[in-house]
Amino acid sequence: MRQTTLPALAGLGAAIAITTTMDATGYAMFSALPLLPLAGLFWYLQRFSRVEIGLVAGRPSDYMAALAYPVCVLGLIALIALLSGATDGGDSDWHKALANMALMSSIGVIMVLLTEEGFFRGWLWASLKRAGHSDTKVLVLTTIAFTVWHISAISLDTGFDVPAREVPVYLINATLIGAAFGILRAASGSVVVAAVCHAVWNGLDYPLFGFGEKVGALGIQTTHIFGPEVGLVGIPVNALALLALYFWWRRRT
Repeated sequence: MRQTTLPALAGLGAAIAITTTMDATGYAMFSALPLLPLAGLFWYLQRFSRVEIGLVAGRPSDYMAALAYPVCVLGLIALIALLSGATDGGDSDWHKALANMALMSSIGVIMVLLTEEGFFRGWLWASLKRAGHSDTKVLVLTTIAFTVWHISAISLDTGFDVPAREVPVYLINATLIGAAFGILRAASGSVVVAAVCHAVWNGLDYPLFGFGEKVGALGIQTTHIFGPEVGLVGIPVNALALLALYFWWRRRT
């Protein structure tokens, strides 16, 4: 049964308000957690099925695409940084970095599924679909919502924040990356596939490239140029990978 977009607007507004408040008051490490009860509450109120939410298993090819996106994007940016002489990982603790990569890429699937993916590509996606929007429009709306939700984390004093000049670049990259997660959700019908891509992205990006003012194992100091999320190089590389993912999706429809 078709519904209005009011539940989607109410849930998204609550998520942004709660997260922003937590980011502004020193609870940034936990600011994604309210997404779980919010998604659960609205899921219950709107009576979505498991399939509508996207809690279904995708096909092997879906997971291959979910892994290929972060590996190719981050690998290419790392190669560009290496060839440009911007890396300096000789003194890095690579055992720790590799352990963090493995942990974040595996356990992280559950974490993002219960928070960001479960909210944006799970409940919000289902809510907008039930309101009668096409997959393309839902993709655009959930991507915008995903980007807006991240503004407080990157602009307030959260430990993940960056200099003001890098905020616009981050928002562009976050939009491109969020759209990639959304295309995987649309193509596979599974929020789990999107969660795998999201977790592997985090698991490779943060240990290798760092976040906020922290330098990763690659030793790149100029992350405003070579960072996958905050760097200028990230924009064209993310855009090209998104375009490839888009054509992959369209060939399957």
